Amino acid sequence: MFNRASGRLVKAPEHFIGADGVRQVFAEAREGRRDFLRSAFAAAAGVAAAGASAATAPADGDPNILNLPEHSKGLGNPVVTDGYGTPSKFERNVQRRQSPGLTQTRQASVSFAPLQSLFGIVTPSGLHFERHHQGWWDIDPSKHRFMVNGMVKAPKVFTMDEIMRLPSVSRFHFIECGANTGMEWGNVAVPTCQYTHGMLSCSEFTGVPLITLLQMAGADLKKGRFLLAEGADGSSMTRTIPMSLIESGEVLVAYGQNGEMLRPENGYPLRLVVPGVQGVSWVKYLRRVEVGDQPWATKDETVHYVDLMPDGQHRQYTSIQECKSVVTTPSGGQVLLDKGFYSITGLAWSGRGKVKRVDVSVDGGRNWRSARLQEPVMSKCLTRFSLDWVWDGKPAIIQSRATDETGYVQPTQRQLRGVRGTRSIYHNNAIQSWLVQESGEVKNVHVA
Repeated sequence: MFNRASGRLVKAPEHFIGADGVRQVFAEAREGRRDFLRSAFAAAAGVAAAGASAATAPADGDPNILNLPEHSKGLGNPVVTDGYGTPSKFERNVQRRQSPGLTQTRQASVSFAPLQSLFGIVTPSGLHFERHHQGWWDIDPSKHRFMVNGMVKAPKVFTMDEIMRLPSVSRFHFIECGANTGMEWGNVAVPTCQYTHGMLSCSEFTGVPLITLLQMAGADLKKGRFLLAEGADGSSMTRTIPMSLIESGEVLVAYGQNGEMLRPENGYPLRLVVPGVQGVSWVKYLRRVEVGDQPWATKDETVHYVDLMPDGQHRQYTSIQECKSVVTTPSGGQVLLDKGFYSITGLAWSGRGKVKRVDVSVDGGRNWRSARLQEPVMSKCLTRFSLDWVWDGKPAIIQSRATDETGYVQPTQRQLRGVRGTRSIYHNNAIQSWLVQESGEVKNVHVA
């Protein structure tokens, strides 16, 4: 299993050591996970029952069992004195990390979420990835205003108090930067899952459907088929949002994240939530939306966040994040300390709806097995998958391949580059490969 504090994989043994130190090797996996695990633990019980001299075990037994620890003999610490809880000191290695290889302002503009250290599907707010275009701000909510104008009957300005008094909804959605996995386009095999896929997070967002606020202003939804969203940071980030996405009620003007107010680095006090669409359209520090009858072609839609195609043309307004997945354990930078049983696990997602299936290969894509999907499986949300695997100590190439409810299948690198070429940055959803070496070290490799 994975030791998150050390960043390594510790032995999930192929054997158990009984009182006599005799090894009982796991039998080959039977069909069905229940039979497989039952046979493993039955073998362990048989060895323990044999009971002879403990040649390989400490003479006194395990001191962590026999000796009562200090925390079982005395008083613990009082309630958190600063009023806000923090993780254990043994989890300090689990943190967002920066990369010098991406666009910088006077401060670092990107930090990556530690996907390899997370469980389930929700990203803790303090580990959510960051992408800033002009740094982040901690804005006074009492002075923040949100305006609706353009093709509306009556332009309106809302205070935070007015927005938070309206009926709200809470939904789980992933957010992924369009440049996530971008470094892999150029055959740059960055070392860990955190750097290949870490511009991805998933939260429960709370807010008011944007369509509600547009209707309050009397928006012309027949002629006004596009909306311009503008942020209040120094970059004045502006993005065009098709009205077809907003009319579904999915797009939120959000103030809550994971049960509390948004963090400043995630847009406090107000941000746009546009499920399934690249993160740059989830405008932070949201201050204005304008209804119009055509796309705005802003600087971040014509110069940035465009896809350079093989024929030299730029593909614009490619905002949907297509079906994608990644194995997070075992993954680059981790180490398998012994051969035997492991649970391969990872994340899958699609900007077009629910993940329907995830297949996993341990031989570089020659053979595939269907993985288990952890419930709940929600639309435009991360889905956790897992697969039982017995590593025989030989080199293995681990991959995952997701399929969404539209029938779209995650492509190989060769398939994606056949359509998109090799000079792109954004929207790389190709299959990721991890090489498990005989030493147990796991590295990022490119498999065509």
